[in-house]
Amino acid sequence: MTTGLPFDDFRTLIETLPGPDEAAVAAVRKRDSTLTKPPGALGRMEEIVEWLAAWTGRSRPQVTRPLVAVFAGNHGVTAKGVSPYPSSVTAQMVENFAAGGAAINQICIANDLGLKIFDLALEYPTADITEEAAMDEKTCAATMAFGMESIAGGTDLLCIGEMGIGNTTIAAAIFHALYGGTAEEWVGPGTGATSDGMKRKADAVRTAVALHGSHLKDPLEVLRRLGGREIAAMVGAILATRVEKIPVIIDGYVATSAAAILHAANPEAIDHCLFGHVSAEPGHRKALEKLGKKPLLDLGMRLGEGTGAALAAGIVKAAALCHSGMATFDQAGVSNRD
Repeated sequence: MTTGLPFDDFRTLIETLPGPDEAAVAAVRKRDSTLTKPPGALGRMEEIVEWLAAWTGRSRPQVTRPLVAVFAGNHGVTAKGVSPYPSSVTAQMVENFAAGGAAINQICIANDLGLKIFDLALEYPTADITEEAAMDEKTCAATMAFGMESIAGGTDLLCIGEMGIGNTTIAAAIFHALYGGTAEEWVGPGTGATSDGMKRKADAVRTAVALHGSHLKDPLEVLRRLGGREIAAMVGAILATRVEKIPVIIDGYVATSAAAILHAANPEAIDHCLFGHVSAEPGHRKALEKLGKKPLLDLGMRLGEGTGAALAAGIVKAAALCHSGMATFDQAGVSNRD
């Protein structure tokens, strides 16, 4: 049985989230009609500007302090052989991020993005979800609260990413719990699992969802029983940005599982989120379809680290600059349509 107490504030928050600023959207559309281009010529770039306006409240949205937040966690389920890499690689990759040696570092440099890495008690993996709940309610709620603090210091666009050996198994379990189907439908190669490894992943997902099945109608219970610290922190970060009117770009399969928890609790809870890309992990496209979300990029990537979100941030920055910096027909002395 759950006490309900650790999650009470989060349940209230999820039910009372602020909505979009429709006046800012209307102002964007009005200005867009005067810019030196045919209507709709920038395609989805124009939709992105409206999205920025809706969730920042700015009629001339800008992106001046973009941030990539990468949350790292370890998982007890790795003991079941679900990954070809040991859990120690998570900490090693965190050190690589700090040293500037990972792909996400280079993409952040290319797109002029800030980067923060959050080590979520890597020396204490969550419990093996095939045997018990990953976290108790107090731990899960505290980790969500920690994630909410990721925006401290200020940002006007947050890109959500993660690192954690074994966490594609965790994400698959979350999606299986939320959306049904078979375990095999949600399991993919992750960091390069062999066919035997894929079978172990599917077995772990199936076993975990069956074990916790009677508790999985509550999305926050799905999170604490099947999730990980990095996923709980991403849930908290997504909530905090909504409250603070900061738009979010979600990365790949694992980051999307955090968004799916919130969507299951309140379908409007991730309206301020753009999904940066669809990864090569097979279940990601299916998950995005369940969420009704269209990814911005499709590059066959499956690295994690926030890389797809960071690449999408470059497009979002360009969209904002096109809108705010482009001359109107009157300013440029260009003839408009009759």
